[in-house]
Amino acid sequence: MNKKREALIKIKGIQRAGGDDDVVELLTTGFFSRQKGGYLISYEESEATGFEGAKTTLLYEQKEERVTLTRSGSVNTQLIVEKGKRHQCSYDLGFGSMIIGVSCDRLQSSLSDEGGDIFFGYSLDLNTALTSENQVMVSVIPQPAQTKEQEVKQ
Repeated sequence: MNKKREALIKIKGIQRAGGDDDVVELLTTGFFSRQKGGYLISYEESEATGFEGAKTTLLYEQKEERVTLTRSGSVNTQLIVEKGKRHQCSYDLGFGSMIIGVSCDRLQSSLSDEGGDIFFGYSLDLNTALTSENQVMVSVIPQPAQTKEQEVKQ
């Protein structure tokens, strides 16, 4: 499955900062494909997530145990969440960008050509001071490929 397929994507993000939990849930359609050594998930953000006008891609690299989350459009951000490592990443809040530290504490995936789930937990720091702890759960359900006959009927 190297071909990009339409997919139903369910995302739940939890951000814990200053003792408060902020939970965002999103059910959307997007695309899913196998990439060399992993999987790519992409979707358009909405007002519900606070990133309206941005496209998000999640690249999961199985061997490296790494997820690269990239947002482009209304914001430009790249977070690298890699098991056992701390990365410095550019984070754009819409009014300017900053360099933040990203440390992964948990990464699990059951992604296959049939879809599946990926979970990653990470902390963000600014000048080595903890700013938030985060958890992201993504479920992917690829939609059946349309036949030429179905495409003509639409």
